[in-house]
Amino acid sequence: MSQVYILGGAQTDFARNWSREGLEIYDLFAAALADAITDADIDPGQIEVGHVGNFAGELFTGQGLINGFFGQVYPELAAIPTSRHEAACASGSIAMLSAMRDIEAGHYDVAGVLGLELMRNVNGKTGAEYLGAAAWQGHEATDCVYPWPHMFDRITREYEQRHGISSEHLARIAEINFGNAKANPRAQTREWQFPPGCFTQDDNLNPVIEGLVRKMDCGQITDGAACLILGSEKAAWQYAVRTGKRLADIPRIKGWGHRSAPILLERKLQLSAGQPLLFPHVQMMMQDALQRGGFNHISDLDGLETHDCFSVTEYMAIDHSGLTAPGESWKAVEEGRITRDGDFPINPSGGLIGLGHPVGATGVRMALDCARQVTGRAGACQLPGAENMATFNLGGSATTCVSLIVGVGS
Repeated sequence: MSQVYILGGAQTDFARNWSREGLEIYDLFAAALADAITDADIDPGQIEVGHVGNFAGELFTGQGLINGFFGQVYPELAAIPTSRHEAACASGSIAMLSAMRDIEAGHYDVAGVLGLELMRNVNGKTGAEYLGAAAWQGHEATDCVYPWPHMFDRITREYEQRHGISSEHLARIAEINFGNAKANPRAQTREWQFPPGCFTQDDNLNPVIEGLVRKMDCGQITDGAACLILGSEKAAWQYAVRTGKRLADIPRIKGWGHRSAPILLERKLQLSAGQPLLFPHVQMMMQDALQRGGFNHISDLDGLETHDCFSVTEYMAIDHSGLTAPGESWKAVEEGRITRDGDFPINPSGGLIGLGHPVGATGVRMALDCARQVTGRAGACQLPGAENMATFNLGGSATTCVSLIVGVGS
């Protein structure tokens, strides 16, 4: 397999509300692309192909064909091939995989990958309805106000049935991620204040949203974009010569995994009935990524940027990745393993709960944060000595799942 390198990238400030500033989704796209080109130290015309990850531009902004923005921003890109990819919250990762395939096939040497979503221009109820498009319309989440809290409450209850689960461990995951976001200058919640007791089961400070899901368990509605400039080994060599770097010091995508499952949550749970893992295809995906990257176990890596649209999603990622035995994610939480100073930090960026979740941007943003970690460019979020990091990005109720392993060195 041809090597795919990350030459540079950028992320917008997830605390911004672009529509309140009189800006639109095009402005979001243009800002991320320009900053990524600057970070990669390339000319716009060096980008040979463009891929966009976006879930619901038509619903939130009335805008489709977003890949056409590449040539709108830079005349040099007016005739390059571009495409847009949709896989709910995994849209950005699917755009990443598509760009990787272009480079691996030898078709192009430099690709621009941009994920984005503008979501804060509507009220919360409308936003929840739009996001519900990733469920099976008319077949699930039909009797609730907020579809995704409803669905992930169902996942929490399935954990309760198979293994038992404690709300204290879920609250601790949220508390860690909000805490990590405090150090991230691009995090949506970096200035938020949390009164004592809000990470408990206090119905006033941490009200129930749906069943076992409380307010602090939930990720945020976010505006944002992230962009990466990917390159072939040839492009990476040229970049290394131009910038005075060693090829081994340029982050590359060492491994990847991609698995899918039926769209209906209940069908997924029926397929795994009687098994210890709720979503066996997630374990397969992670094993694929590790094997392709030449690693034996998740603990061979230095950390994980994982999907935590709800705290139970991260709880699921812990045991499904193999960090603990099935149903024992709570051990990694109690033992402090997943904190920034633990032996396997998860979401040093703040994750979706703390940093924010502009749906189409998340998969790209995760890879960007991993690239920054392994090159010592993560600022106050930096993990000491990080060389290999993984992402885990999912769409829907784990319908589309993608993992990328980003690292430096051999």
